[in-house]
Amino acid sequence: MSIPILLVFSLLFVASTASVQDFCVADLSKSDTPSGFPCKDAKKLSVDDFVYSGLGVAGNTTNLIKAAVTPAFTAQFPGVNGLGISMARLDLATGGVIPMHTHPGGSEVLVVIQGTICAGFISSANSVYFKTLYKGDIMVFPQGLLHFQINSGKGPALAFVSFSSPVPGLQITDFALFANDLPTELVVATTFLDAAVVKKLKGVLGGTN
Repeated sequence: MSIPILLVFSLLFVASTASVQDFCVADLSKSDTPSGFPCKDAKKLSVDDFVYSGLGVAGNTTNLIKAAVTPAFTAQFPGVNGLGISMARLDLATGGVIPMHTHPGGSEVLVVIQGTICAGFISSANSVYFKTLYKGDIMVFPQGLLHFQINSGKGPALAFVSFSSPVPGLQITDFALFANDLPTELVVATTFLDAAVVKKLKGVLGGTN
């Protein structure tokens, strides 16, 4: 028997004897790992581990960006652990905005439920794709790319988003630049903004230096 055939049979044997796991509800009492949380004891599971009701309540939009994101990620919904999916609710008051941000861990699909939302993303080639979305419209935001959502209507807007990861991650560009102790001179040097503007934005967003 040739070596390639032996290799095929070996792989088939490994595949046939490997344990197939239907799910891995996160045990949040243990530490997270690069591959997700350890599994909760299957004997202690119930249907409630696979149901989450947190997206039925509107988020609090009385804040600087007039917006609220209510997540159903692993930390809130342990049942999605290891499944490569999660969801969130997006509430935008009139004039609300989700500033430029990225999700390094997953792609996003948004569906508008109420109101009007202008949304878009910027590709790695700096091409811009944006459109005004209405009830029932869906838009995709590829993993890792800068994107935004703005309430462009005259009333509140509501959308639900899904992700290709149970922990998609989040980095908001404005907060990354102006809501920490990164020295003003470094922000000026890397953004070409005037120092006075940087200091003003730091003041608004809670940054120092």
